[in-house]
Amino acid sequence: MAQFTRKELKSDKFALEVQHSVEYVSEHRQQLIRWGGIGLAVVILVVAVLVYRNHEHSVRQEALHQALQIQNAQIGNPIPNSDIQLFPTEAARLKAATQAFTDIATKYSGTEEGTIADYFLGTNASDTGNYAEAEKRFKEVVDSGDNAYRSVAEMALGQVYASEGKTSDAEKALQWVVDHPTVLVSKEEATLALGQILKTSDPQRARKLIEPLRSSPRPAINRQAIAEIAELSQQK
Repeated sequence: MAQFTRKELKSDKFALEVQHSVEYVSEHRQQLIRWGGIGLAVVILVVAVLVYRNHEHSVRQEALHQALQIQNAQIGNPIPNSDIQLFPTEAARLKAATQAFTDIATKYSGTEEGTIADYFLGTNASDTGNYAEAEKRFKEVVDSGDNAYRSVAEMALGQVYASEGKTSDAEKALQWVVDHPTVLVSKEEATLALGQILKTSDPQRARKLIEPLRSSPRPAINRQAIAEIAELSQQK
């Protein structure tokens, strides 16, 4: 799927920003994996493609494009005669991105772009430890009525709940995705995430969930499952 979408998205300005988003996620994978699961980079790419293909929403797309530019902007001093957007600090970039996504979520509530803005607001809030705001935003996505977007948000909610020690709530959120896999989050990804959540509270069940994934044909799932089983074995 990745090769197909890259081919489709080569010549558009927004498409370039989509690619930049994926690059940003890849570079920050260890930090972001807490909130979106192992498929987060693919999730953001697919979500962006879905928006890109809906050409009649050009105004909302442009607003989202601008917000993504800020989200992916580099930190550093301004470069003379350059169009590269830079922010002096990470805090300044985060503040600007939060404002941009908030504007979209407020102005375009109920649209795909508004839903995606809520998702990014949730991830940014969770990155700063603002779990209450993260829950609020992810629940907005859950309530959007689109199961594909809901699956992404439920995955993120599961991680946030786990960070707060709300294991039961985390399990419910992730089990929903296991039972309702979508094009954005597969059953394998959700099962692995659920197993990771249960490693401490119920290692036996975690092993039962993760063990079959060691033979997954998907390399990312396969590698992670092997690593998780190895970790569970060391807990004995």
